[in-house]
Amino acid sequence: MSGAVAEPVVSSRAVRFRRYGGPEVLEVVRVPRPSAPPGGVVVEVVSAALNPGEIGIREGVFADLWPASFPEGQGNDFSGVVAEVGEGVHGLDVGEAVLGFSPRAAQAEFVLTTPGRLAPVPAGLGWDEAAGIAGAGATAWAAVRAVDPQPGETVLVSAAAGGVGVVATQLVLLRGARVVGTASEANAGFLTSLGAVPVRYGPGLLERVRAAAPAGLDACVDTFGPPAVDVALALGAPPHRINTIADGRAVQRHGVHHEAQEQADTPKVWAALAQLVAQGRISIPVAAAYPLEAVQEAYRDLATRHVRGKRVLHVAAAARRAELTRGTGDG
Repeated sequence: MSGAVAEPVVSSRAVRFRRYGGPEVLEVVRVPRPSAPPGGVVVEVVSAALNPGEIGIREGVFADLWPASFPEGQGNDFSGVVAEVGEGVHGLDVGEAVLGFSPRAAQAEFVLTTPGRLAPVPAGLGWDEAAGIAGAGATAWAAVRAVDPQPGETVLVSAAAGGVGVVATQLVLLRGARVVGTASEANAGFLTSLGAVPVRYGPGLLERVRAAAPAGLDACVDTFGPPAVDVALALGAPPHRINTIADGRAVQRHGVHHEAQEQADTPKVWAALAQLVAQGRISIPVAAAYPLEAVQEAYRDLATRHVRGKRVLHVAAAARRAELTRGTGDG
């Protein structure tokens, strides 16, 4: 029997899970490499960020709200280079360094997306830092914008050394406000170096924050959960000057804001944040980087919540990563 020989399917690596569970359900598998349809863009991923919310999705905590479609992908925010552009796409070139947000797809060697879900990576911004901008960076941007800090005010930031908190802390400081940031003793010196006043979290937090802010609080950015909102209210911050991304009960009980990544989910915001980092006006500290194959270990570490800044996966293999870095002039 004669006929045309089918072209082999080109495959690439991606993180998948086939059932809800702990980190042990994560696996790196071979999947067909995507191709760009008209209007689409394929990005070769260099780094992908890890976020605490992804743990709940993988464990099935949010199954009613965001059910998985097994086998499910994982990861949202990433950095990389344009590998292919579809017909009708203008303003993006193959080889261009970009960052973006692609829900449950970022932890893969290639991501299919659209131009409207990408922003440029400016010179001087590293792959790992760029990978955290569209998720944690945008969340911090939205939270700070919601409470609108003014020069001379005092703002409480909870988990101020964490992935979202460290960006929020710096954005508040850029506005000329004073930051009182909750953190572990290990991160006190780090927060001081940023210009914040560190206070240890745990029992007795209200008294320690009161000592650090004897005139009271004007606003609060809560990135961790109770008791930050209660402390802020007790020290004078009005509900409309409080934003939480982790305390749903406080939103219902007190009417505080709940602005998060969704409210700053635009390339315009991502590009503005990327410029701030590239200019050295804020930083996105990277606590640890893991090869893609160590994704289980990465999420075990993330679950401890003892972290300064972001954890990322190096999706591109080391040799390819170095090649892409040389090609873009990025570090």
